[in-house]
Amino acid sequence: SFNSLNHDMTLPEFKFIWYMEYSHRMWGRVVGLAYILPAAYFWRRGWLSRPLKGCVLALCGLVCFQGLLGWYMVKSGLEEKPDSYDIPRVSQYRLAAHLGSALVLYSASLWTGLSLLLPQHKFPETKQLLRLRQYAHGTTALIFLTALSGAFVAGLDAGLVYNSFPKMGEHWIPDDLLAFSPVLRNIFENPTTVQFDHRILGIASITAVTALYLFSRKIPLPRRTRMAVTSLLAVACMQ
Repeated sequence: SFNSLNHDMTLPEFKFIWYMEYSHRMWGRVVGLAYILPAAYFWRRGWLSRPLKGCVLALCGLVCFQGLLGWYMVKSGLEEKPDSYDIPRVSQYRLAAHLGSALVLYSASLWTGLSLLLPQHKFPETKQLLRLRQYAHGTTALIFLTALSGAFVAGLDAGLVYNSFPKMGEHWIPDDLLAFSPVLRNIFENPTTVQFDHRILGIASITAVTALYLFSRKIPLPRRTRMAVTSLLAVACMQ
């Protein structure tokens, strides 16, 4: 990076970046210990049921995999690319995988914790309730996909290509949307397409969350569930 881009970087500027990276790694290791040490203690004391043991093993394995994936991602930014004159950066594919793994780890941890802390509601499984649950799962998948597309935006610095909204420059659909060949490559490697996709997915996500909220208002739901849906809409609007 110094040879290709930051020739005039001073030692204090380098130290700032170095300590940011170092702190991130140390924090990641602390998070790993926060999973593994209590898990080992609770396991040894016999406080974990058989199903919970499986969850704990999966979470501990996932947190270790997350650290390995982070190393693999950073490694891609340090590799010499003799045929490339681009700015040194990590692979957008590995960045998306690292972010996706973190989201899965966080979601699984939260789900497991809430399942233990809050008793499950018992009420009739109506068609409307089943439809709401299916729609909530679909909305979750859409939000996850939107977040992953954000990793591609970050990895390619695609946010720097267009800075106007809702149009991209003078056009609703930019001219260089499918500039790369084959066409599928544009989705992952063309900064214009990556930003365009992220915008569309973001709009789709906020629309889906709003529709989920409106649909939930028509169904008699427990107070806790209603608060969760309302909070989801509030956070989506803020995002």
